[in-house]
Amino acid sequence: MDLEVITDSVESRTPEGIAAAISRLIRAGELGPGARLPTVRTVAAALGVSPATVSSAWQALSAVGLITSRGRAGSFVLEASTAWMPRHFGGLAGDHVEARLDLSSGTPDPELLPDLGPALTKVPTRADTASYLNSPVLPELERTLRASWPAPVASLTIVDGALDAISRALDAIVRFGDRVVVEDPCFPPFFDLLETLGCERVPVEVDSEGMRPDALAKALALGPVAIIMQPRAHNPTGASLSASRAKELARVLRSHEHLGDPVIIEDDHSGEISTAAPHSMGAWLPARTLHVRSFAKSHGPDLRIAALGGPAPLVDRIVARRLLGPGWTSRMLQTILYELLTASTSASAVHEARRVYHARQRSLAEELTRLGVAHEPADGINAWIPVADERAAMVALAASGIRVAGGSSFLAAPPITGAPAHIRVTAGRIREDFAQVAALIASAATARSGSWA
Repeated sequence: MDLEVITDSVESRTPEGIAAAISRLIRAGELGPGARLPTVRTVAAALGVSPATVSSAWQALSAVGLITSRGRAGSFVLEASTAWMPRHFGGLAGDHVEARLDLSSGTPDPELLPDLGPALTKVPTRADTASYLNSPVLPELERTLRASWPAPVASLTIVDGALDAISRALDAIVRFGDRVVVEDPCFPPFFDLLETLGCERVPVEVDSEGMRPDALAKALALGPVAIIMQPRAHNPTGASLSASRAKELARVLRSHEHLGDPVIIEDDHSGEISTAAPHSMGAWLPARTLHVRSFAKSHGPDLRIAALGGPAPLVDRIVARRLLGPGWTSRMLQTILYELLTASTSASAVHEARRVYHARQRSLAEELTRLGVAHEPADGINAWIPVADERAAMVALAASGIRVAGGSSFLAAPPITGAPAHIRVTAGRIREDFAQVAALIASAATARSGSWA
């Protein structure tokens, strides 16, 4: 890359200012994977700073996994280890940096997952040979799921995880050029799904109770064909839909039916470990609500299993299409899930996990508040922390051995000028030393480009 492009990008000739400029060039694709950076002395001379200043910037970039040094060969932009991932999904994988405490993953604490051993003993020793003609859902599992479903549901099926459910629902609903409402901020893989389908996303702001009714009303005027929402433990904010907000959103949806009847897709990805009561638009709009319940956070991501319920015509279309692909979700896996949901030992383990996650969120919030960072305990495992400068905060935490996710990856719309930046912290993975972790986060929250030497 032309040295002039790099120097022109530097707004602050400090270590962090130089690092921030290089980071922006890398994330914009102007410095591609494998690109060789100019030498420290070359950049220092061009900027009129000391080599030590540029060296500190290079060290910061290395700390957050953006570049690597190959000795005398020079420094290079790291090759992405997640090239096989979709663009937005890959952003969740984070940078190429090891950390003593990884709070970027958005995944549950493995120590809080229930033991699979007893459930595995219930799996038949030989696979079912009549599977092609049998119902895709085990009857006993369906009865168990219906008993705890947040609203009466006409049809229910089992799929291979929440994203599988949402992907297949969108396949059945949208066409190229359609508009789909998403929360802002939102789970980045939803952006990948919509881009793959050629859809336009319509951002709707969320607050501590869920989607804002006024923002949803404006979005409905654009004629979306679907709405994707997370009713509990919203990723990334940890907010859960309140009873009053659910009722108000239903009112808004009904009052705009003359503009269309978008299908509502609810991703209840953390329901089993959420402390919030379940609220579903299906209680008011059953004919156009698809509710997805995932068990990844409560029972383990590698189980790859979720339930999808909604109006029979739509669910039946999804089931029929799956029969021409994967067919159905293995009934052996369904047996494992059924046992995990009904056995007292595993049910107790999930109940305890819910309690522990809630306690961890509360402990982190209390410590942050004590340090002057306004933060309410979130639901589920993630916390959304405002910071002065996203990249500066991530650099500061990486220097302390803590890895977090940058908030910009979750934004469905360009950030508003002057609005606070954020980091997503997987608070559910903090087991101890809450005061120390909170102190490091609080310090990082005030870091800005040019604030360190």
